[in-house]
Amino acid sequence: MSPHDARYRERIVEWSKANRGELEGIYTGPANPKVREHIYRIWMDVLKNYEVDGLHFDYIRLASPDFDYSRTSLRAFCKWLEPQLSSGERRALKLSLKANPLAATDLYKEKFGDFQRAQITKIVERIYHAVKKQRPEVTVSAAVFANDENAFTRRFQDWRHWLQMGILDVACPMAYTTDTETFRKQIDVATSSAHPAGRRVWAGIGAYRIPAESTVEKIGVARTLGADGIILFSYDFTATPGTLNPQGDYLDRVGRAAFDSHSPTQE
Repeated sequence: MSPHDARYRERIVEWSKANRGELEGIYTGPANPKVREHIYRIWMDVLKNYEVDGLHFDYIRLASPDFDYSRTSLRAFCKWLEPQLSSGERRALKLSLKANPLAATDLYKEKFGDFQRAQITKIVERIYHAVKKQRPEVTVSAAVFANDENAFTRRFQDWRHWLQMGILDVACPMAYTTDTETFRKQIDVATSSAHPAGRRVWAGIGAYRIPAESTVEKIGVARTLGADGIILFSYDFTATPGTLNPQGDYLDRVGRAAFDSHSPTQE
């Protein structure tokens, strides 16, 4: 359906309401060169005009495997795919596309996943090298899905590869699980991926979901695994009275307990 069709917006709204669990907001498509250029220019503008210590990627992924099937993405995928096909396969695909605009993604699902990941990686790689060329001291970090398999297959966020490529200084796994053992496994995967490549990990803890005691426990686990830093998500939760934070002093309690447990004077 053409975006100019009067029914286009209606269909988008209907689909969105029926698939709320697969949506995180409105994304721009990474396969679009204009999108990649726009994001790049934003980063370069910040780098040029502000004395920042670091720059951080958030939502550097797709929401789910339902995306990105825009016309721009489909055309770019066919162009990317063509050199990998035999002449016979190219002819067959061309005929199939006349009847079904999704023929390429239907026939080559795994390659479409590779293509999706490549588009996002392309953004990270270009920006990282541009930042380091202009200001090598600036840290480039990214919030990443802590479940690396989910990140790879469903979000097309190949962050372990980014660390191996050296195009990310710090991975910030969003290990927001309430279960400490799951947290341990996820941070272990992150540090095992980052440290051999000379990169760092700042362990993300979902403080908004757990009592202060559980946050302190997870801080201890992250330290044991060699995490290079801790991120509590989020500050507004820790500073605002609520069910898990009745006095609004969550951050103070966590800070005191974490410091005491890490003090060299403690037996």
